[in-house]
Amino acid sequence: MEIEVLFLGKDKKLSYKLLNGDEETPITLFKRLKGQNKMILESALGGRYSILVTDPYKKVKSYGNKIEVIYKEKEEILEKDILAFLKEEIEFEVESYEKFPFLGGALGYIGYDEKATYEKVQFENPDTLGVPKSYLMFYKKFIIFDHHFNNYYLCLVTDVNQDVTDEDFNFVSSDKIYKEKEFIKEQNDFTTNMTKDSFKNMVTKCKEYIVRGDVFQVVPSQRITKKYVKDEFSIYRKLRRTNPSPYMFYMDFGDFKIAGSSPERLVKVIDGVVSTNPIAGTRPRGNTPEEDLKLEEELKNDEKERAEHLMLVDLGRNDIGKISDIGTVEVNKFMVIEKYKRVMHLVSEVKGKLKKDISKLEALKSIMPAGTLSGAPKVRAMEIIEELEPCARRIYGGAIGYFSNGGDFDTCIAIRTIIFKDGLAHVQGGAGIVYDSNEEKEYEESINKARALLEVIE
Repeated sequence: MEIEVLFLGKDKKLSYKLLNGDEETPITLFKRLKGQNKMILESALGGRYSILVTDPYKKVKSYGNKIEVIYKEKEEILEKDILAFLKEEIEFEVESYEKFPFLGGALGYIGYDEKATYEKVQFENPDTLGVPKSYLMFYKKFIIFDHHFNNYYLCLVTDVNQDVTDEDFNFVSSDKIYKEKEFIKEQNDFTTNMTKDSFKNMVTKCKEYIVRGDVFQVVPSQRITKKYVKDEFSIYRKLRRTNPSPYMFYMDFGDFKIAGSSPERLVKVIDGVVSTNPIAGTRPRGNTPEEDLKLEEELKNDEKERAEHLMLVDLGRNDIGKISDIGTVEVNKFMVIEKYKRVMHLVSEVKGKLKKDISKLEALKSIMPAGTLSGAPKVRAMEIIEELEPCARRIYGGAIGYFSNGGDFDTCIAIRTIIFKDGLAHVQGGAGIVYDSNEEKEYEESINKARALLEVIE
């Protein structure tokens, strides 16, 4: 196929080739990708595009107010935060191209603990995972798979004056490159970073703060760790089969990897429109259509679930209102039932028109972390979480997604996410605590949220 070109601005161009995808899937293409630090973003529930990337040209790790930039095999420490660096890299004027949701840029995560960089909250709990607060990798080589037309684009971002030939697109092999590793299977139980009694005591203390009037809700969590013996990408493939979600991702950072199936958008900014999707209220799927309908009606009419959901919608309206034009904030989807393979949720959507005189990344600063992972009011809830949880959250509760040249981005909440490091798989589950929460039930909820992930780790 011939090479087509789009001009991006900032003296950059995007060269691409369109190929027939009727015998391909994002997974088969991923297995044939050459290079290092490969990542894939996809939606298992009707999303139009999947994004695959390889061979980052720049890596940025955050340690709060300092970042480490790795570029052309050189490392440099800069006294700035990671979103300020990201703004300088990607926020320039580009044309909007519908067939390309991603125009080159960064993939990775902005961790929960990064909030302390932008908000007056102290995070001092120890990092027991040994991963950066945030980690972004910048890519020029990528694939956009269009599920609507069943084709895919090989893409390459270069300087506008650079000649691009067919050989430059040789980052997909004709044969499978990715070899799934084999391990000896062994007995594999999980451990947690606190005892059951410790978690229940944490719930009790949250309720005391609520009764005292500090907060309306707090969302504490526990981390669950399990040895794994299968290849990480194999575990991701099993996860996407058994627990399909709107946001699926697998990311290879080198010394650790993450895989996940998040149901909840954190924040998306496309063409100046900012949106977030609060999820609160859950029931399991029924074994029969009749049971499913009964559970749906039960969820829709549960006053406690509705009250909690309304509080989070109000929080989303407030967060989006801070960075949107006056009069543009609207709730265009309210308490709609969305059904997944194992569970159903109450879901809303809040949108606004982003102010023209601010960075698009201000939307991420305003909304992260989601109220569903912290509580309300947000800052005081985070202070209580910091007091009660034994270690830093890092990735859990943060943002995972892409940040495209031009500044548009789409992120999900880092929940239902597995962190693979040093032969151990870590998952985290939380529970939303209100004044009348039951300690035993909240403990079970935190375990249940992690169960779908624990079942695929082997």
